[in-house]
Amino acid sequence: MYQVVIVEDDPMVAMLNRRYTEKDTRFTVVKEFKTGQSALDYLRFHPVDLVILDMYMPQMNGLDVLRELRSAGVGVDVIMITAARDTATVEAAMRLGVVDYLVKPFEYERFRQALETFDRRRAAIQGERVNQQALDELLHHTATTPPSTQAVPKGLQEKTLQYIQTYLKEQHEGKTCDQIAQGVGLSVVTVRHYMSYLSQMGQVQSQVDYSTGGRPSVVYWIEQ
Repeated sequence: MYQVVIVEDDPMVAMLNRRYTEKDTRFTVVKEFKTGQSALDYLRFHPVDLVILDMYMPQMNGLDVLRELRSAGVGVDVIMITAARDTATVEAAMRLGVVDYLVKPFEYERFRQALETFDRRRAAIQGERVNQQALDELLHHTATTPPSTQAVPKGLQEKTLQYIQTYLKEQHEGKTCDQIAQGVGLSVVTVRHYMSYLSQMGQVQSQVDYSTGGRPSVVYWIEQ
């Protein structure tokens, strides 16, 4: 089982990250830290497999944490989570060897993809010799079939997919699964299955809405 450390100063986001991480039974969160320095003090002496790292934190930001880790010879894999979208920050994080870079707000499906990327990376470089095919699949996505040629998964209907997509194209703002279900006349559970698939295929955009004051909800839309 992969051991994970979460470094996030926002308790609500940290809770969401833990929940998303442990949805995958291959991963377990062993520690959470609110500051970069406290995380560094732990990671220097406690090897883990993966760090979920926030960018903006008090005293020390995520890039500073990454630099300190690399300087100390800690080669732990890192998924960066941040609101920063500027090229300089993204490039700096990539040069420091992050596995993935998630921009807040994000939804579970995108987080799950980041965990899969980490797992594929581990699988590609395990053992004494690397596997060229596994490396090619990881670095160049040679095993990925373009979305346009992929068959609709079992349990989903092509006409229903098109119906939901048509509905979203007609909307002027993002809609939650509950709102989509009401608009197309399907159950919320059914709509969630379709939205998960459409998100995975990159056919819809999504983000987590924290403005409701209660439980965060995911809104979906199609870029016009």
